[in-house]
Amino acid sequence: MDKFVNPERENLINSLVKDGYLKTPEFIEAFKAIDRADFVPKEYKSEAYVNAPLSIGFGQTISQPLTVAFMLELLEPKQGEKILDIGAGSGWVSALLAQIVGKKGKIVAIERISELKEMAEKNISKYNYIDNGIVQVVLGDGSKGYKKEAPYDKIIAGASAQNELPKEWQGQLKIGGRIVAPLENSIIVIDKTGKDKYNIKEHFGFSFVPLVIS
Repeated sequence: MDKFVNPERENLINSLVKDGYLKTPEFIEAFKAIDRADFVPKEYKSEAYVNAPLSIGFGQTISQPLTVAFMLELLEPKQGEKILDIGAGSGWVSALLAQIVGKKGKIVAIERISELKEMAEKNISKYNYIDNGIVQVVLGDGSKGYKKEAPYDKIIAGASAQNELPKEWQGQLKIGGRIVAPLENSIIVIDKTGKDKYNIKEHFGFSFVPLVIS
């Protein structure tokens, strides 16, 4: 696959780099390798490289590229890590993470809406990450995490929890691990420094769809 098959795609990535949202070489390469157009509904293909969230149905969206780049830089995923992606949606972030963690890593993507779970699997399969065992997409309530595959090196969420992040997420994180997740109109970064010990930072000025819970 050509890294740039569309000048609009190239312009989007270049603008994210120029504006300082996308910095890490491995993340830039992931944005080049994984085409956002493969993860949006066909009626929105022409808008795939617009720096805006797009509807994927069922009241959910594929996040704005700027926001995804910002959250990846905060998360700092690395080769070989196991990462939980909560609210997989159409699968774009899971595919980006799979590209970054590589063959020795594992992405567990959890999605509560069955139609979106199937959409994510179909989209991610275009890159063979599921067949290669790098990505596992599961149907379930992401607000409870996914204990079966815990503990995780990193946890990322694409939908906003209200008031506070679920305690289950922190419990399923390794010591030394990190959570990056929306909380109302902010992005929260939680570093687990010890058993029941955490450092928390907050970044303001973002908007997300609510986290769907049972």
